[in-house]
Amino acid sequence: MTTPSLVNDFEAYSQWRTELSRRIAEYRTWLGKEDLNDSQRDLRLQQLIDRLAEDKLHVAFVAEFSRGKSELINAIFLSDLKQRLLPSTAGRTTMCPTELLYDAARPAMIELLPIETRTTNATISEYKGYPDEWTIVPMDTSSADNVAQAMQEVCRVKPVSVEEAANLGLYIPEDPQASMNLNADGSVTIPAWRHAIINFPHPFLEKGLVVYDTPGLNAIGVEPELTFNLLPNAHAVLFVLAADTGVTKSDIEVWRSHIYARGKNRGRLVALNKIDGLWDDLKTEAQINAEIAGQVKSCADLLGIEESQIYPVSAQKGLLAKINGDDALLKRSRLAELEQALSDELISSKQAIVRDQTEAELGDLLDNSLALVETRRRGIEEQLNELKGLQGKNQDVVGHIMTKITADKETFERGLQQFQALRSVYSQQSIKLFSQIGMDILRDEVRRARESMVSSRFTKGIRDAMSNFFKSVDQNLENANNQIEEINKMMEAMYHKLNLEHGINLISIPPFSMLRYRKELQRLEEAYDQQFNTIYTLLTTEQYTLTTRFFETLASRVVQVFEILNKDVENWLKAVMSPMEGQVREHQMQLRRRLESVKRIHKAADTLDDRIGELDQMHIEVTRQHAELSQLSEGIRAALIPANPIKDRRAA
Repeated sequence: MTTPSLVNDFEAYSQWRTELSRRIAEYRTWLGKEDLNDSQRDLRLQQLIDRLAEDKLHVAFVAEFSRGKSELINAIFLSDLKQRLLPSTAGRTTMCPTELLYDAARPAMIELLPIETRTTNATISEYKGYPDEWTIVPMDTSSADNVAQAMQEVCRVKPVSVEEAANLGLYIPEDPQASMNLNADGSVTIPAWRHAIINFPHPFLEKGLVVYDTPGLNAIGVEPELTFNLLPNAHAVLFVLAADTGVTKSDIEVWRSHIYARGKNRGRLVALNKIDGLWDDLKTEAQINAEIAGQVKSCADLLGIEESQIYPVSAQKGLLAKINGDDALLKRSRLAELEQALSDELISSKQAIVRDQTEAELGDLLDNSLALVETRRRGIEEQLNELKGLQGKNQDVVGHIMTKITADKETFERGLQQFQALRSVYSQQSIKLFSQIGMDILRDEVRRARESMVSSRFTKGIRDAMSNFFKSVDQNLENANNQIEEINKMMEAMYHKLNLEHGINLISIPPFSMLRYRKELQRLEEAYDQQFNTIYTLLTTEQYTLTTRFFETLASRVVQVFEILNKDVENWLKAVMSPMEGQVREHQMQLRRRLESVKRIHKAADTLDDRIGELDQMHIEVTRQHAELSQLSEGIRAALIPANPIKDRRAA
């Protein structure tokens, strides 16, 4: 029993994505059947289909310990299992960041990365490429007891010495409150695992949902990937408070430093959990609601947000109500309101992102295909008009027409020399562009920043190294942006020239902007500055180790941004040149056909009427192609706009 709106919206989104993918595949197949495809267009369409198939919706649950976060995940997404999938007991349960997902190619299991890997500078993303580094706990999903037992492994902790805990970055001796974390024997209790990945078959997870369970400030503060990658890139972040504790100092720090500062707009929600603690049989329902409203107002004031952004719930009662089918208890738990908001924030915003990206990719492909067929149809019509104009004319007139077409062909072929020269310049410009954003130049920047950090253990030296790193990377992006503008101007000039001299269709060059990549780098720099906004002039060994680990994670994220940028630029360059190449080939082919037709008629190798008949058939065929392609194009464009879009009901 899951709230219908969340299930329905998730299912609607999944069906919309599947239908869109089906229509793109249909378009790709049609192009191949009609011999209108080429390798570049085919590759781009396949990449689009793959991207839709691999599409994921990422939602992160963030809270300090004992806020009921794991129970809330159970209640919202996993209640149909009729049991608790994620452990939820008093005190600290989830001890390490946990990903809950499903990959059909792999068995149901839990993968656990040992906490000792924190002594290296390797990121969690890097470790994901080395399965032998992870501890595997298999799960028998047909046995509830086996699943529950396997899940307990995520909670495992162990005592270590102060030195080992400090070496792992999990204990800072200089912290005034550090002694509070010591056990009676002088040891420190730490999580056994650095990261957990739970691969579990569930309808939501099978459709692409990925849930992150993030255990509080300690985990966020010491695991840089949460700061730089996971939280900022989650499609929705649900911050969980508890009604029995209110907003604590650490809650405020998590909110301001890691959630609100990085996502003030959509996709950031607050749940005030455990409102059942305010249920009192000696109070009226109105008194209880007033007390809950007072808690909501207090939390909103402390967090600096509107009261409407906070959703009071009881995860435990909501889960119990769903398992037992108790509608009255479910209503009192207020879980439905939170699920509705989550659906609005998560699914509708994600749908808009996927729609816009797909539309941007498909738009020029569809336009170019239609332009190519239209050029072919127009060429056949010109030949028909030309040949029909020869009916009743003598051989001298036919010879004159043949001479004119030959001259047109020779003029165009001379123009082709200019086109080949353009391709050569285009190739040089492309090489120059990649010299600004290539992975080699980025790795050099990372190496220089790393060397500068190693040579200075002072905060100022490290800040200068990072500042210079971002400044150099941004300058490379600025140079690349200028290069893209040059390529744009050159291609627009060539399109106009070909149109003016030979009637080649004008095609709008798809725009390319560096803004999104520069914004992401700016966000990373701000996150780094915020993380190390410290008064220390000399870093302790533990602080320096943590700083180094954060830099390696940040550098890894910058590399990911540049890998995406390189791929996007490569696709853009193809999108710019490929239509022109197709138009030039088509125009050249039409001139050859025209000349061949007139030659055959001039030599009496074929009758004029026979050739006109052939062209009539070709015209019928290309008209059919144009109609079918127009229908496919309209179908895809209609599929991009869902019939029942998932909207933000609160704004409606």
